[in-house]
Formats: sequence, structure tokens, C-alpha cells
Amino acid sequence: MRRFAMLAALAALLIAATAGATETNSESLAQNIFQVPHLPPTDSVLAVAVGSPMPDFDLPALDGSRVRLADTIGKKNLVISFVPAAWTPVCSGQWPGYNIARDIFEDNDTTLVGISVDNLPTLFAWTRQMGGLWFPVASDFWPHGGLAKKLGILRSDGTAERALFLVDKKGMIRFIDVHDINARPDLGPLLEAMEKVHAEK
Repeated sequence: MRRFAMLAALAALLIAATAGATETNSESLAQNIFQVPHLPPTDSVLAVAVGSPMPDFDLPALDGSRVRLADTIGKKNLVISFVPAAWTPVCSGQWPGYNIARDIFEDNDTTLVGISVDNLPTLFAWTRQMGGLWFPVASDFWPHGGLAKKLGILRSDGTAERALFLVDKKGMIRFIDVHDINARPDLGPLLEAMEKVHAEK
């Protein structure tokens, strides 16, 4: 019951946040969005599975720091959100939506990192136009798509799949959603997985 109430509240908050976004940011972002044609839902072969260890990574983040798997082991559960490309419609709605869910991540002792194969300057301009994000954003640009390739989510055009991975404090993958690249993932299944992993402590 608590979970459904939480999801309902989250949905209401997302609607309110969308309606309450500043016109300046919304209009400016909308003017710069590249309209991507409908793409094949997936274009890769997943190389990991639930129960597999998360491949190690060490990626540069927008704030000049490094985002490393080792920094969360034994400390926090981790959600990795891969998006295909900056300045595209679905991606530009997905990450700002996580701003509303920040408390849910924190309540479940889970941190979030956004990753794209775009370079840092592109990600900087894009996320700045969104109005800011509470979680770190890292670049898997070079070696191009190195982490995406390890996970088996690098598409043939050099972009990444739209994918979510939940990694527990032992570094094991506990949830995977390689989503239709044309659609935003429903947060419900991810939140359920986060609650389940958190409850195991």
C-alpha cells in the first residue's frame, strides 16, 4: 500500500513539476531539441544479467570529479541511468523527472548517476539548459562508449540504449531495464527494486 501511495504521489509531483517549469527554460530547451525519428526499440545485445557483477568504471563528471563504481561499494546502492543522446526529446524529459524523486532515492540509501556517450561540453550545456540536476552526470565519451560496450548497450550508431541498472552495495546488478529507446521508462519497477534491495540490509 505504501508503495502505491508513493507512486501516486510521485506521478502527481511529476505533473505539477512539468506544469510549473519556468517558461524561459522550457521554451529555450524546446527550441534546441533535435527531433529524432522513430528508432528500432533496441539495437544491441545485453552482456550482463541480474546477478552479474557490475563492470568497473571510472568516468569524468560535469563537476570535474570522477564517478567510480568503487566509491559506492559498501556505502550506497547505485542506479545508473544511461540515455542515448543529449538534446533529444525523451532524454530531455527523463533526467529532470528524477529531480522530483530525489527523496525516494535517498530514503532507499541509493544514489543516482546519469551517463551518456556525449562529451562533457555537450552534457554541460544540455543539463544547464534543463535547470540543473541533483545527481552527477558523467561522460562515457572516451574511449567512446567504453562502459556501454561492457554492458552490451552500445548501439550500432554509437549511441547508448536507454537503460537503467540498479547495483547493490556489493557491486552486484539487481535490476536491469533496457527500455524502448523511443519512450521514457516507468519509474515504478525501478522503485520497487530499490525498496526490495534496501529492505535486505
